[in-house]
Amino acid sequence: MSIPVPKTAMVLAAGMGSRMRPLTEQIPKPLIEVSGKCLMDRMLDPLVAAGVERAIVNVHWLADQVEAHVTARKDIEIIISDERGTRLETGGALAKARNLLGDDPVFVVNTDAFWAPESVAPILNLAEAFDPEQMDVCLLVADKMRALGFPGAGDFTFRDDGQLVFRGEEPSAPMAYCGLRIMKPSLYDDAPNEAFSAVAIWRRLAEQGRLYGSPLDAFWLHVGDPLALKDAKMWLACHGG
Repeated sequence: MSIPVPKTAMVLAAGMGSRMRPLTEQIPKPLIEVSGKCLMDRMLDPLVAAGVERAIVNVHWLADQVEAHVTARKDIEIIISDERGTRLETGGALAKARNLLGDDPVFVVNTDAFWAPESVAPILNLAEAFDPEQMDVCLLVADKMRALGFPGAGDFTFRDDGQLVFRGEEPSAPMAYCGLRIMKPSLYDDAPNEAFSAVAIWRRLAEQGRLYGSPLDAFWLHVGDPLALKDAKMWLACHGG
């Protein structure tokens, strides 16, 4: 049984943006603009339009800039999870913010990618796909053939029932995680408040048959470095984004 659209999102905005240097020496990666709109807002705007009312935003690199930007928004409640002292990576960030997330399923969103055209449909489809009786995490995944700026070998294949299988020793896989997921916050009840990757938890869930995916039915733009940023701007200019 699917769930209502979650009202809470955890926004991962504490990354150093090392591959985007020198741009990120002065501006944090989530605030880099792509065709007049910053990366963070290209994900926050459709989340708000889909019904998200509250965002927990973690901050570390150039934290004051990120905090000032998000707290200026008036369309969503913002709570800052402060990682100025120690960056905790994707898993540690969720462990630190566990008490802020509540107990209902939440969105978790990256801030270095987006889909085009901007739409709430992928968010609503992800919520529709999430069945808490069968799954603990459901990832939005993109077809590598409908993506720009993703040079990787891919992350997953699908089983017939929608479970995700990690690529393993295969040279490539058709689907890539595209930066949005729904998860149960209880996954982090006993997680250490230290730096670790959420992928470690996904791998355990995959072994247990509790990791599922929802395919993105849109074009995906991953903006990981200056070349990808340039390509994204060109793509949007050609496609009216």
